[in-house]
Amino acid sequence: MPGLVSVKTPPDAPPLSISVPEIRPESSTRSEQQPRTPTPRKPPSPSPSRPKPSPARSAKKPPPDSPNPNTLLSDPSLDNPDLGPFLLKLARDTIASGEGPVKALDYAIRASNSFERVAIEKSEEPSLDLVMSLHVLGAIYCSLGRFEEAVPVLERAINVADVSKGMDHALAGFSGYMQLGDTYSMLGQVDKSIECYEKGLQIQIESLGEIDPRVGETCRYLAEAHVQAMNFDKAEELCKKTLEIHRAHSEPASIEEAADRRLMAIICEAKGDYESALEHLVLASMAMIANGQDSEVAAIDVSIGNIYMSLCRFDEAVFSYQKALTVFKSSKGDHHPSVASVFVRLADLYHRTGKLRESKSYCENALRIYAKPVPGTTAEEIAGGLTEISAIFESVDEPEEALKLLQKAMKLLEDKPGQQSTIAGIEARMGVMLYIVGRYEEARNSFESAVTKLRSSGERKSAFFGVVLNQMGLACVQLFKIDEACELFEEARRILEKECGPCHQDTIGVYSNLAATYDAMGRVEDAIEILEHVLKLREEKLGIANPDFEDEKSRLAELLKEAGRARNKKAKSLENLIDPNSRRTKKESTKKWGFRI
Repeated sequence: MPGLVSVKTPPDAPPLSISVPEIRPESSTRSEQQPRTPTPRKPPSPSPSRPKPSPARSAKKPPPDSPNPNTLLSDPSLDNPDLGPFLLKLARDTIASGEGPVKALDYAIRASNSFERVAIEKSEEPSLDLVMSLHVLGAIYCSLGRFEEAVPVLERAINVADVSKGMDHALAGFSGYMQLGDTYSMLGQVDKSIECYEKGLQIQIESLGEIDPRVGETCRYLAEAHVQAMNFDKAEELCKKTLEIHRAHSEPASIEEAADRRLMAIICEAKGDYESALEHLVLASMAMIANGQDSEVAAIDVSIGNIYMSLCRFDEAVFSYQKALTVFKSSKGDHHPSVASVFVRLADLYHRTGKLRESKSYCENALRIYAKPVPGTTAEEIAGGLTEISAIFESVDEPEEALKLLQKAMKLLEDKPGQQSTIAGIEARMGVMLYIVGRYEEARNSFESAVTKLRSSGERKSAFFGVVLNQMGLACVQLFKIDEACELFEEARRILEKECGPCHQDTIGVYSNLAATYDAMGRVEDAIEILEHVLKLREEKLGIANPDFEDEKSRLAELLKEAGRARNKKAKSLENLIDPNSRRTKKESTKKWGFRI
């Protein structure tokens, strides 16, 4: 949590060593694996980051019992004003000594209750000591994986801190909002998490000013959260502000500026601005070279290689990857996951350039490293690599192998907190694989699980969510669950119209699927209305060179014939008859009355 400033601490108390589990595990940029859409897509450039949060899905052991608060409140000894600071110090000492959080939890609860009781007895407002004890209590709950119980505790701490009462209260409020945001993040509630971070940032700006270095760190933290939520415009705005603050307070080509530029490169890449992304990465690399950070330079080289590959500058991409590979092997060893990640990128590159033998060889090399990971390798690193390799197997028409790798990735992440959206992305990909091999019931169940997680994590309005709904609808059609499919297509339509616009290929695909579903349900007029809308879009905005145009036109003609009327068609200009952006080929065009993935 950036810029965390503790409030009043009991005298002679040792530093508290427990904290909310870190949202950013390694460094200060994004993770190597973003959740994929159901169709294969190159992930953003690798760099360390905040992992996607999620709840602990299946706790193997029941959580330790908490002391009963009602029993504690009735304890007359809690009226002693010296007891609260003593119990809080005991809680901190217990954690510092390594005795474990369960005993510390008892002390922290009793300390909080004591501070509350004393304030009531004296008819005073609760003190900052209560805020501190609640922060400690919330951190202990989080360390135990009991995030839901931490939320009301941290909300109480925020309510106690009154930012109008001076700097101490303001910083206590800031700390509370940031800690609560981290907790919501671990629960997968991204929208609430961002809302808390924004409130914390506002308090910090009001207290410290807009150009304080600590404000810059919080802006960067919030920018990463917006990248995670795919709010790239807002993330770019915050990242630019962070760059300005660090340039004002740091030396030129500082490590802080390099980290900011790496984040900015990820944002530019996500928005398709590859040239700007490349510029930021080159500047970040120069800064890291000046500071002697060879491993970070190698990580940036991997990101530069990804940009070159997006620009189809394959020779330059290979050179960047090979540079990074040499450094990783010499500094980390031949079997480090960083080496495997470069193998995966090279495998993807050679697959794209048609060198399938080389691609397969690099995939096998990466899989050997993931099969016997070196100590310190995280499950997230292995799962991310397996997911990327599965996309390559999927592209070469080996869905069964791709499915096996996705299942392994799922198994690695299933008990990890903070991975809800990542797991949802994997489940969506698994659904596609199961659909391809004809296992429609399993595909529907996989999509349903992904949809449930995305709804709970605040991504119910994203384009990715709309695409997954469309995929689930297709699986329902294959199972003859037409009513359910119709509901899914209609929801996907609403989301994609808002997020992508009516002319986007994903939106048009949903239109086509919805028209076919309406026809199957006997709602011929609704099907006609949608197909007329699609043809109008193609004729007036997209062009009619797309091979799907004739298919849709034939479908509409048959429906009109069945309904006994002619098409309501307007004249169109010659300049709109050609679709310059058509991406579909005749081979990809669906058959009459078909559905589109």
